[in-house]
Amino acid sequence: MDGLATLLREYDVLAAFWMTVQLTAWGAVGALVVGTVVAVARVSPVGVLQRFGAWFVTLVRNTPLTLIVALCSLGIANTLKVQLAPADSPTFIVDNGFRWGVVALAVYHAAFVAEAIRSGINTVPAGQAEAARSIGLGFAATLRHVVLPQAFRGAIAPLGNTLIALTKNTTVVATVGVAEAAYLMRNMIEFNPSLLYAIFALLATGFVVLTLPMGLLFTWLSNRLGVHR
Repeated sequence: MDGLATLLREYDVLAAFWMTVQLTAWGAVGALVVGTVVAVARVSPVGVLQRFGAWFVTLVRNTPLTLIVALCSLGIANTLKVQLAPADSPTFIVDNGFRWGVVALAVYHAAFVAEAIRSGINTVPAGQAEAARSIGLGFAATLRHVVLPQAFRGAIAPLGNTLIALTKNTTVVATVGVAEAAYLMRNMIEFNPSLLYAIFALLATGFVVLTLPMGLLFTWLSNRLGVHR
């Protein structure tokens, strides 16, 4: 207990986990938007879009997240000088690193979101889409009004699993200097090696506090809103 008290007194643990929460929230929004677009491309009647969606999912899912983070931060931001924050801002380095970290997390997890939504689309009976087209709805309108609402309900559980994985994967952006929980843990271990077990216990507890309510919430939503056939 003395070790935990020392860590809480000397380090801003709440700020580190708040950074993790922000990475998770923005990464989840980006992954949902990109993943939905990719899922729609995969089920579209246009062959080029189908191939693009399949290519995106196959390539991104089989690329390590660390490599994607390094590509965004070191390759695009540092080498190509593509910045996502104003260069004259006093917090430029922090903001730019954070935003590129969000981009990397969103792109990587969008592949898993796309597959989750596509699996939800596959649960919608084909007759419903045919009925929508028979009353004059086009492909986009059928997706919007008939297919996607049911697909999202059918994909609640896998989307919840992806969100939990995203939360844990935010630790990867510590490799490029984003000051989230794993970055703080590295500093703790460097300067307080005698408190190793307390450090691991503190960080593990923090992630359990973040992910356990997500699991319970998505389980409840799946039971409450899931499509039962």
